[in-house]
Amino acid sequence: MIRKTAYALLFAAGAALTTAQPAKAEMEVAIFAGGCFWCVEADFDKVSGVVSTTSGYIGGRTENPTYYDHSSGGHREAVRIEFDNSRVSYDMLVSAFFHSIDPTDGGGQFCDRGHSYTTAVYTMNGAQAAAAEKAKQQAGRTLGTGIATDIVSASTFWPAEDYHQNYYRKNPVRYKYYRNGCRRDARLEQVWGDDAMKGIRGS
Repeated sequence: MIRKTAYALLFAAGAALTTAQPAKAEMEVAIFAGGCFWCVEADFDKVSGVVSTTSGYIGGRTENPTYYDHSSGGHREAVRIEFDNSRVSYDMLVSAFFHSIDPTDGGGQFCDRGHSYTTAVYTMNGAQAAAAEKAKQQAGRTLGTGIATDIVSASTFWPAEDYHQNYYRKNPVRYKYYRNGCRRDARLEQVWGDDAMKGIRGS
C-alpha cells in the first residue's frame, strides 16, 4: 500500500511538471528581397529570434533558377528567414527590413541594378501582408517620399547554390570589400540617418 501511494505521488508530480513546461515556440517564415542576398542574410543573422536564413530566388516565371539565369527568368534575389515568434515578431522583422534597404530606389539596390536586385516583401498570409503594408506606409511617412518596395504573395522560393549560403562567413574579406565598395551602409545612413539598420544592430 505504501509503495502504491508513493508511485501515485510520483506520477502526479511528473504530470504536474509536464503540464508546467512552457509552450513550444512556433516557427514562422518571412521572405525579403533587399538587393544582394549575401547582405540581407548577414543582416538578419544578427537579429535575436532568427533561427535560420537561406539565400535564394523568387518571383520569376522559370523553375530551378540559378545564379546565372535567375535574372532572365524574372526572379529577385531574396532571403527566406525562419524565426521564433516567441522571441521576435513579424512586425519587428519587416520594420527592420525597411530600415536595412533603400526603399525609395525602384531600379535596384546600391551598386546593383536591375529587377533582380529590386526590393520586395513576399508575404505568406494576410496578416503578413497587412503588417508589410503598415511598415511600408510608415516608411513613406518617415522619409517623406514614395516607396518603391513591392508587397506580393510569396511564390515558390528556390534556394541558391551552396556557395552563396553564409557567404559573409565563408568569404569575410571578399564580402566586406563588396559591401563597402557597393556603399550599402553609406547609402543607408543617407536615407535613414540614425535609424539606419534599426532593429538589426540593436538600435
